[in-house]
Amino acid sequence: MSVSDHPHAGLPLADWGRALAEICEEASRIILPFWKTELDVVQKADSSPVTEADKAGERLILQRLAEVFPGVPTVSEEDASEFGAPEDIGPRFFLVDPVDGTKAFVRGDPNFTVNIGLIENGVPVAGAIVAPATGEAWFTTSGGVLKRVSPGAPETAVTVRAWPRGQAVALISHTMSEERATQLAAEYGFDLRAPMDSSIKMCRIAEGSADIYPRHGPTMEWDTAAGHAILIAAGGTFTAPDGSPFVYGKADQGFRNGWFVARGG
Repeated sequence: MSVSDHPHAGLPLADWGRALAEICEEASRIILPFWKTELDVVQKADSSPVTEADKAGERLILQRLAEVFPGVPTVSEEDASEFGAPEDIGPRFFLVDPVDGTKAFVRGDPNFTVNIGLIENGVPVAGAIVAPATGEAWFTTSGGVLKRVSPGAPETAVTVRAWPRGQAVALISHTMSEERATQLAAEYGFDLRAPMDSSIKMCRIAEGSADIYPRHGPTMEWDTAAGHAILIAAGGTFTAPDGSPFVYGKADQGFRNGWFVARGG
């Protein structure tokens, strides 16, 4: 079956988010039993950790994407790490991170996520993120972003909140120094900060429980694509620090990202 023959072909691309969420939830059921167990943790070439949970989740996601969206190529973190990222990619493709926040996962923290984003001509147009530890899922639709607190639960629309003067919350990494956090607060004007791992930061901004996530450091496209799509669909912004567009499909750069700022209202 070609992509044009597939039942999803007639849907607005943002509406692919629902099917992506179901795939993420299925992967979560595979990943979650590994949480808070004695895992073998392997250091990849870039010194980031990988576990059997990452690999098992990715196998399921790649299989399901091939079944549900045949013909759409996928760039996935562990596959790219093991075999190398593609040297070129077409205008439409998926970016997959089977366990974003592996360090949190290994520590036993709940802030790790399963992520699938759809890119069209450099722009994230659909995405889904699931937090296996809590069961929460966020996904794009043509009408905005929907959230459910567990598989099969009622879905509610979420949107970013207006910038709360004097109470703006920034989400930052656990490892950020006090000096650096103070510098960023002066630069971006936030008042409060909370350390948090993984792409769940974009979801918290998208649902209006935080306001900004400035990232002045390296990430990969699969780390950000799903969260970027969700945040934009919820009314937020995701740009380079100077406000210029943040684009995807940088195969010539190994799918590496530059700095970015994710904001709510």
